[in-house]
Amino acid sequence: MTKGQFGIAGRAYTASSVPPKRLANSPALWLRRTALCLALLLTASVIGYLANVAAQIERQSTVDEAQPADVIIVLGAAEYRGKPSPVLQARLNHALKLYLQDLAPYVMTTGGAGGDPNFTEGEVGRDYLVEHGVPSESIITEKGSTTAQSLEAAAETMHRMNLSSCIVVSDGYHIYRVKRLLQAQKIKVYGSPRPGSLDVRDQRWLYWKQAAGFALWQAGINI
Repeated sequence: MTKGQFGIAGRAYTASSVPPKRLANSPALWLRRTALCLALLLTASVIGYLANVAAQIERQSTVDEAQPADVIIVLGAAEYRGKPSPVLQARLNHALKLYLQDLAPYVMTTGGAGGDPNFTEGEVGRDYLVEHGVPSESIITEKGSTTAQSLEAAAETMHRMNLSSCIVVSDGYHIYRVKRLLQAQKIKVYGSPRPGSLDVRDQRWLYWKQAAGFALWQAGINI
């Protein structure tokens, strides 16, 4: 029998002629198949989780829960050289309406610079409300480079001022995640989407985007 061969009952095999069944049962192949199955299972679980959260976000986006609270929080949006974008203006107008209905004694505007060296979204929101009759002493301004940072600052201010409840004003698809972030800070939250926020085309990707952001927040990654 030559080197590299082995015999079984008078038969000889080379390493390259090992029966296919024996190769199929090799540990390496079994590990690869197991890893693939686990990866597919994990992917399916993540997609299922995100789909469930996206459905909850969609349901929340159509509900207006506005009622008496300690403060109205307006989530920031783009501003252009000190002037609110149409989206931010619509949010501010909705907050102004709620304030004039005496639903809260304070309005809090939030949002960072977003690349503008001269203005922040929160400051632009404050100036807009003052121009429309809200006393400056009734306006609180917070800023943060992300939604999570803005809300963390808002929660700290509320605790410091002994404010325990708020009405959150933003676009409908944004309300679910904002509520959960503030509720984690022991704050009672009522959502109130700005009028027209459901007119955005192809909302579904926004629900999934917010669901992904919520999942990252739960994992300790703030965006």
